[in-house]
Amino acid sequence: MPRSDDLFSIGEVAKYQKISKQTLIFYDRIGLFRPAWVDPDNGYRYYSAKQLDELDAILIMKAIGFPLAEIRAHMQNYTIDSSLVALRRQLTVIDRQIRELGMLRSRVQHRCDQMEQARADRQAENAVTVGHTPAQYILCRPVASPRTLREISVATKQCFADSFAGQLPVFFQCGVIVPLENICAGRCTEASEAFLPIDPTDKADGLRLLPAGPCVSLCHVGDYLSIGRTYRKLLDYCDSHGLQIVSDSYEFCINDYITTRDESEYITKILFYIRPPEQPESPAP
Repeated sequence: MPRSDDLFSIGEVAKYQKISKQTLIFYDRIGLFRPAWVDPDNGYRYYSAKQLDELDAILIMKAIGFPLAEIRAHMQNYTIDSSLVALRRQLTVIDRQIRELGMLRSRVQHRCDQMEQARADRQAENAVTVGHTPAQYILCRPVASPRTLREISVATKQCFADSFAGQLPVFFQCGVIVPLENICAGRCTEASEAFLPIDPTDKADGLRLLPAGPCVSLCHVGDYLSIGRTYRKLLDYCDSHGLQIVSDSYEFCINDYITTRDESEYITKILFYIRPPEQPESPAP
């Protein structure tokens, strides 16, 4: 048995390093940081003073972001050269994480901005907007027959699952495309495709560019099954103002199941491309 005044108990080491005894036990079990001596009578673990420096190195590497398996391999026989290689490699990992966090932050900010705007949109439920939509990309997935809300939900989940698996630059928003003929026939919830807005990327199939162009839009407030009343309002407005609809409907979920449990708070932005009066005919998007 080593001299007791040269050893620290597991409780003392945990206290000095501000970690739990369970962490030290786990490190022992995986072979990362083993005690200098274990009392054979009671199984108590004890550590030498020199080991406290080793534990410092382990905890610093963990704070930098090294996986425990890499730390264990590194600590077997590390030198200034091997440490420099490891740290430079980790810099590459950190730089990638910074880029990913930057994109993630922009997506969360975009969602927050949408939710702030949603409050104003609730008050402007009846306000039709005629304007110009900017170009944007969407990641599309077809909705299977019979194209009920169940199939729409499945297609939306596939969009999100594909984007997360491929680490695609999507926004945390979903939407659907509803053919104009379905809307005119009163089948306003019969969507043909689900989509997610996305930044341009060559890593995804099913990417589609929605071009910039003149549009008309109106926000539907309330549960999705009642969206027909908002479509009727929008179609009547276009008819009375001589606006010719030249596309299917693009529905963007502004406030939905992601941000509220209350379906009465749902806000769906309906957008059509249009040809204003006396404008030469152009191809539909």
